[in-house]
Amino acid sequence: MKIYLGSDHGGFELKEVIEDYLKKEGYNVEDLGTHSEDSVDYPDFGIKVGEVVAKEEDSIGIVFCGTGIGISIAANKVKGVRCALCSDVFSAEMAKKHNKANVIALGGRVTGKDLGKRIVKAFLDEKFEGGRHTRRIDKIMNY
Repeated sequence: MKIYLGSDHGGFELKEVIEDYLKKEGYNVEDLGTHSEDSVDYPDFGIKVGEVVAKEEDSIGIVFCGTGIGISIAANKVKGVRCALCSDVFSAEMAKKHNKANVIALGGRVTGKDLGKRIVKAFLDEKFEGGRHTRRIDKIMNY
């Protein structure tokens, strides 16, 4: 599994922390930008990560902006992306378990570094449950 990261300037610092954490845990990570705290537009990076994840079946994305809201909206515009904004561990678990999310969004200005790591770990450790949830995901994906 490959993990793609993307952020705007508001999520840059948390993205860097999560990237270091994931690499230390042995994950295959690619940072699609931004690469500084200079002001940029979150849609560019949410869409970029979304496009790659939608094309690569065994990949996931983690995107960051100030709150996680804008970049999650942008990523969800990409056909095939199911991006969940996660601000707690339980939401991250359910995003994968029930919603088969392939991208999660975190807010760099509202999520602490340790909590961010726990959210990412919970998401990565969880598996899609299938069953009744498959029917629901199919409805979304076929819309």
